[in-house]
Amino acid sequence: MTTKKRICTVIIVLVIVCAVCVGGFLVWKKTGKGGSKSSQKVYVQKVSSLNTASDFKLSNRSFLGVVEAQESVDVKYDSSKTVDEILVKNGDSVKKGDKLLTYDVEAINLQLEQAKLEVERLQNEIASNKNQIAELEKEKKNADQDAAVSYTTQILSLQSDNAKNEYDIKAKNVEIKKLEASTKNAYVTASIDGTVKNVKTVDKLQEDGGDVIMQITEEGDYRIKGRFNEQNSKDIMQGASVIVKSRLDDSTWKGEITSVDTSPQKNSGEDMYSYGSSDEMSQSSNYAFYVKPESFDGLMLGQHVLIEIDNGQDTSVNKTGIWLYSDFICKDGKKNYVWAKNEDGKIEKRYVEIGQKDEDNGDCEIKSGLEKGDYIAYPDKSIEEGMTATTNEADVSVPPNDLDPNDNTDSDADNEGGDEDIAFDGSDEDGMAIDEDMLASMTDEEIEEYFNKLYGEEENAENADGENADAADADAAFAE
Repeated sequence: MTTKKRICTVIIVLVIVCAVCVGGFLVWKKTGKGGSKSSQKVYVQKVSSLNTASDFKLSNRSFLGVVEAQESVDVKYDSSKTVDEILVKNGDSVKKGDKLLTYDVEAINLQLEQAKLEVERLQNEIASNKNQIAELEKEKKNADQDAAVSYTTQILSLQSDNAKNEYDIKAKNVEIKKLEASTKNAYVTASIDGTVKNVKTVDKLQEDGGDVIMQITEEGDYRIKGRFNEQNSKDIMQGASVIVKSRLDDSTWKGEITSVDTSPQKNSGEDMYSYGSSDEMSQSSNYAFYVKPESFDGLMLGQHVLIEIDNGQDTSVNKTGIWLYSDFICKDGKKNYVWAKNEDGKIEKRYVEIGQKDEDNGDCEIKSGLEKGDYIAYPDKSIEEGMTATTNEADVSVPPNDLDPNDNTDSDADNEGGDEDIAFDGSDEDGMAIDEDMLASMTDEEIEEYFNKLYGEEENAENADGENADAADADAAFAE
């Protein structure tokens, strides 16, 4: 073996030994000072808590709602009038403008005549008093001083009576106008379309002490009352299409916003819509809106629902069983798997079967391979089988990353932590793989040829002269 070949062999062996030592040291640090992968802990979560098939978190375009009875209007009667006839009964359907009851017009006309006669009497009394005042004024002029005082007193009394009578006439004229209007409106009409309920007789009203003689409930048994906040009010408008979602199952209903109430709703501790804060300045106001579904089949009075603005989203996906966000699914060739906790509390690859996919929501159905009671980890390229699973985030020794779980490439962020974050993989400094087993079985000539091909003569062309000079100096020194 030539001297040059011996030097190359020595250098290659030293490089391999150093690489193995450095690699072993870095692996020792990476695994926790010589500990096994099983000592590293990975955070896992219960599948039931990640199951999007039962996820009812509100988005910025979703609103809480509750099924309630339709709007009811109280029909009050004028207690100053006499009810002649009630024209409807419980359960009758009426349209806006239909007559509900009539008043006794003859009684009203009698009151009107009495009021007019009273005005006429007061007017006659005023005229008579004026005549008396005129006569007293004449007599006062011819009377002595003591008699004049008496005349003055009588005149002032008559003038006072006239002033009171004039006031009474004005009051009676107002009453007359009301009675005349009553004769023209001798009936009460419905203000909305609906169904008549809770009809009472006049005797029952007098017994109860109220003035509501009946109620009219809008057509349809129910309506849905939703609540929105001033911060998302731009999404709510009359006539907007919505999708109503059950919180009991996967049922949905199409509907329309029929009205919007711009009066602030009262918040209370018992209010399902309350934000729970007692500081009025820190709260934002809530308002109500009402939805009329196309069908009420399957809805119950008092049922709580979700209301979403209909933007053409797909509601045909029937989410039952287990659904997970696609980020949890890893690929192994054509197979799908998740990092799951096994019976021994260790991390394993759990192969799963994928069913339907919801592209809008980014989740997919798990048809087999997982149960709701299982625990899984969010994919990370550092996770390996055999690591310990933990539900305590404080115990986690494998930090999560933001990379694609199927992306096994190194990033700059992985190297920011220094040597501790660099796993030696048997590569040389230029990133080219060194096969140690192959080198051990090669002759000196084969090793030299291998390195020439590995590094490439073109890459080292610019340093060729210097390297040749260094080699010549080394040969000379060795010869000496």
